[in-house]
Amino acid sequence: MEYKNMSREALQAAYEAEKAKYEGYKAQGMKLNIARGKPGAENLDLVTPLLTVLSTPEDCIDDGLDVRNYGELSGVPSAKRYWAEILGCRPENVFVGGNSSLNMIYDFMTKVFIFGLPTSPRPWSQEKGLKWICPAPGYDRHFLISEKLGFDLITVPMTDDGPNMDMVEDLIKDPLVKGMWNVPKYSNPGGVIYSEETVNRIASMKPAAPDFVLIWDNAYCIHELKGDFVPFPDILGLCEKFGNDGMAFEFSSTSKITYPGAGFSVMASSEKNIEYLDTLIGVQTISYDKMNQLRHVRFLKDKAHTLELMKKHAAVLGPKFAAVDEILHAELDGLGIGEWNEPTGGYFVSFNAVPGTAKRVNALCKEAGLVMTGAGATFPYGKDPADSNLRIAPSYPPLAEVRKAMEVFCCCVRLASLEKFLAQ
Repeated sequence: MEYKNMSREALQAAYEAEKAKYEGYKAQGMKLNIARGKPGAENLDLVTPLLTVLSTPEDCIDDGLDVRNYGELSGVPSAKRYWAEILGCRPENVFVGGNSSLNMIYDFMTKVFIFGLPTSPRPWSQEKGLKWICPAPGYDRHFLISEKLGFDLITVPMTDDGPNMDMVEDLIKDPLVKGMWNVPKYSNPGGVIYSEETVNRIASMKPAAPDFVLIWDNAYCIHELKGDFVPFPDILGLCEKFGNDGMAFEFSSTSKITYPGAGFSVMASSEKNIEYLDTLIGVQTISYDKMNQLRHVRFLKDKAHTLELMKKHAAVLGPKFAAVDEILHAELDGLGIGEWNEPTGGYFVSFNAVPGTAKRVNALCKEAGLVMTGAGATFPYGKDPADSNLRIAPSYPPLAEVRKAMEVFCCCVRLASLEKFLAQ
């Protein structure tokens, strides 16, 4: 029976039983963690041959270029071709960076803040009252970047098709709105794939700001958990088609394909934008780690070979996500205290608890030895207006620990919900 339909006496009895179960979990002294989307050891083991792929001086030659030396700021030729194939764009659109796409995004944002873009009347730092569109629930690190740069963060609700485009199209009429965050495939945390209609509406927007920026963080573009690879549109090509060449800046990396923090990343945009950013990036570095770029290309080879590797990753991750869904259904069905998605790709499950209880669930989990992403983190400024959304990241722990973590989580959801109903 749903908690909302239970008598006060029944709620009190359920609370006492749940409290006893919770105290039992606390007594076990567990140390569980489903806070961040890190690959587990079994996933990391799949890419061990990457470590020895360059073993002789001859291995370090790429299209006649010795990658052991300075030069080739925008990436070695084979790495540019590799990312162009993955993203569906041209090698001329590609700038290959270091170990982190998040770092590339932060670096890009700060450069535009200081120097502006070719389309900017002036650098963003010389304007007041700037705003940024933040589809939510979304990625906390995105929101923090624009917050730290002083933007007013505007929350736009996510739908099953992507951001609420009616709201977005109204917001971009304001010239102070300078950009929009996007995770277009298997969004963090909701696992949403932007629909074709949504992507076309985004690519064809006519923002009032001439230097409006579409950040297209395609972090999970080949990260299926089940089924075949789902193709995605070339956002650069679509923007060009609709007369918005240069509006989109697409990012990705190998962080959950090979080694997190030790892979290589990419930024793709119009040729004019890449040439402009090359002049700015060339001030801070002579080149990125070209040996690592080549090492990865030699190991990953091409899109087809990479997708085969991703199937092996999915075989490890799939059972963990299946366990999350199984236990949520077994423990919470019929109680009316939670809704969640069953993602087909990406790295997260988005759970919506009874409004007003997410922070309490988080606190109960922590006390019982289960670490989770902080409640509210999936919204701008870390403030979920409904205090409802919680992000579950089951990728890192072994399967047995995922199952135990979810049992503890469900107990905390029930306990926080019972407290809420009893207080009404």
